[in-house]
Amino acid sequence: MAMRTTFVVQTFEVHRKRLRPGTRDVAPTESGALKRAEAIAGRMPGAAALRIVADDETGELESVEILGQFGDCVLYHSDAADEKEGVEVGGRGYDNKKK
Repeated sequence: MAMRTTFVVQTFEVHRKRLRPGTRDVAPTESGALKRAEAIAGRMPGAAALRIVADDETGELESVEILGQFGDCVLYHSDAADEKEGVEVGGRGYDNKKK
C-alpha cells in the first residue's frame, strides 16, 4: 500500500451570485501550490492550496489538508460544519446559529 501526496490548487468563481468551485490544478510542491493559489486569487474570487494523501493503488483518501486560502473564499472542515459555525463566503459573514 503506497501512499502518494498530491498538491492541488482549487479555484473558486462566482456564478449567479454564489461562490462555486472552479478549475483544479496539480502543483509539483507545497510551496508551488501556495504561490500559485495566492497568484490566482488576485484574478479570481478565491483559491485554496490543498495537500491530498491517498493510496496510489486504490485511490482511498488518507487525509486532505488545507495549506492556504486566498481571496474571498473561506473553506472549513467537517467539524466546523457540524458545529454550524458561521462561514465567510464572498466577503460576507453568514451565521447559521439560531437566535
